[in-house]
Amino acid sequence: MGERGPAPKRSSQRRRQNKPEHPITESARRQVCEPPKPADTAWHPVAQQWYESLGQSGQCVYYTASDWALAYMLAESISRDLKPRFVGISGETGEAIIQQMPIGGTSLTAYLKGMTDLLVSEAARRRAGVELQAGQDDQLEDDTVATLESIRGGKAG
Repeated sequence: MGERGPAPKRSSQRRRQNKPEHPITESARRQVCEPPKPADTAWHPVAQQWYESLGQSGQCVYYTASDWALAYMLAESISRDLKPRFVGISGETGEAIIQQMPIGGTSLTAYLKGMTDLLVSEAARRRAGVELQAGQDDQLEDDTVATLESIRGGKAG
C-alpha cells in the first residue's frame, strides 16, 4: 500500500496474470454513502461538488468517521481558497481590496495529498490495491474492490 512511481495497471490490462501479492478478493455492491455532515451551503460550488461526489464514489464504502472529517476539512479549506479574499488596502481610497486569488502551490499539494489518502483518484486506488470495475453502461453497479481488512490481515477473502 502506498507504492511510489507509476500506478499499477488495471488487472484486465496486465499481460501476466500472476497471483497478486495482496489478492483482490471481495466484491462489494456500489452503495451511496451518506457523509455524517452534509456539504455546507456557504462553501464554494467546487468544494460542495467535490465533497458530495465522495458519497457517490465506490471507495466510500471504506470511509470511517475520520475519513469523512478529513474530507470535510479539505472541502472547507478548498472553499476558503477559492472564494475572494482580502489582499490589501487601496492607497487612494483606503478601502479594502478583495479579489479572487489562485490557490497556492503548497495548499494545492496539501489538498492533493489529502485526496490521495481518501483514494479519490483511480491511480491512488490501484496503488492501495483497490480496483473498481465499471459495468458496460459505465455505471458502477457491480464494483470489485479489495477488502482492506483482508489486505491488512494478510488473508484472502
